[in-house]
Amino acid sequence: MARGHMETSDLRIALFSGNYNYVRDGANQALNRLAGYLLRQGADVRVYAPTVKEPAFEPTGELISVSSVPIPGRGEYRVPLRMGRKAKRNLDAFAPNVVHVSSPDPMAHQAVSWARQRGLPVLASVHTRFETYLRYYNMAWGDPVIEAIIRRCDALVAPSESMAQVLRDERMNYDIGIWSRGVDREIFHPGRRSNAWRQSFGLGDNDIAIGFLGRLVMEKGLDVFCDTVDELKSRGVPHKVLIIGEGPARGWFEGRNPDAIFAGFQQGADLGQAVAGMDVLFNPSVTETFGNVTLEAMACGLPVVAAEATGSQSLVDDHSSGRLIRPGAIHQFAEALKAYIESPALRTAHGAAGEARAREFSWDKINQTVADTYLRLIRQKPLTNG
Repeated sequence: MARGHMETSDLRIALFSGNYNYVRDGANQALNRLAGYLLRQGADVRVYAPTVKEPAFEPTGELISVSSVPIPGRGEYRVPLRMGRKAKRNLDAFAPNVVHVSSPDPMAHQAVSWARQRGLPVLASVHTRFETYLRYYNMAWGDPVIEAIIRRCDALVAPSESMAQVLRDERMNYDIGIWSRGVDREIFHPGRRSNAWRQSFGLGDNDIAIGFLGRLVMEKGLDVFCDTVDELKSRGVPHKVLIIGEGPARGWFEGRNPDAIFAGFQQGADLGQAVAGMDVLFNPSVTETFGNVTLEAMACGLPVVAAEATGSQSLVDDHSSGRLIRPGAIHQFAEALKAYIESPALRTAHGAAGEARAREFSWDKINQTVADTYLRLIRQKPLTNG
């Protein structure tokens, strides 16, 4: 198959990890989720990592055990010093077309060298501030080894833009992408709903709260939001308005919406509780490229009434998990909200569909960006080899 026309199903990925499944953490759960996604797309994935008799969870995909030693003072963790002969033979036979290293340890160093000898592209995923690895692992082999591993890779992916910027500032690589983490299901889920929280803001058990979530700036469509709420009022449709967020337009928003409940800026578990405390999210904004607020509301089991715009269109399934309305169409927005206010069954059905969508969509989209990075690196490799 020509490199220029490869698909995800053509990938053969050798993934190296210092801890794939023996102690549970956010990084290895992300790696297992990635492997599961790639396997579902028809790719081949083989994982090379230390193993123990009783791991924290079953590994996703084929796991090949490598030589490792317990970390001094942190016996539950192991450091892979090298692949070992058996694992190396396995790797040779597997013949990957891309190598992914996810921890800057001596085995990763060996894996990068192996890949470079064969002209194969290498992606490194950085899951934490690499300079904290040493304190974390209590290891003496030092920063230079870690930096050497990272600098020898063709590209890096980091979990956030702020982390990517740190790596850019350190001149770790010129090709740094984002492998984000989807919607946090610990924070955003229907079980976060609390009647006590709602009551503390004056919301009765039977009140239907139309929610706004985001920075309070005019470009989020605050005028459309207020005009729509005015129409509901004038038509006598019972509702409450719950605003979560802060911003320079708060004074204007409060003046236009004197009866609204302003919960202010929330984060973490408090934000999850606040979002779950809504009954429907109204997102009239047309400025988002992705629409995290829409995804977070869906994860909490809320139907979403949104403007038909880039961010929401890729998330909301019209008439299934919410409504997509022509931007600025006040009457149609009001009609959509009225339907949810008056029908608990419709709210429940569309909320459940949104939650299911949020669960698969967010992670799949994120993991496909990693697959796309593998494919791009394979395409580019003949150029970099000269």
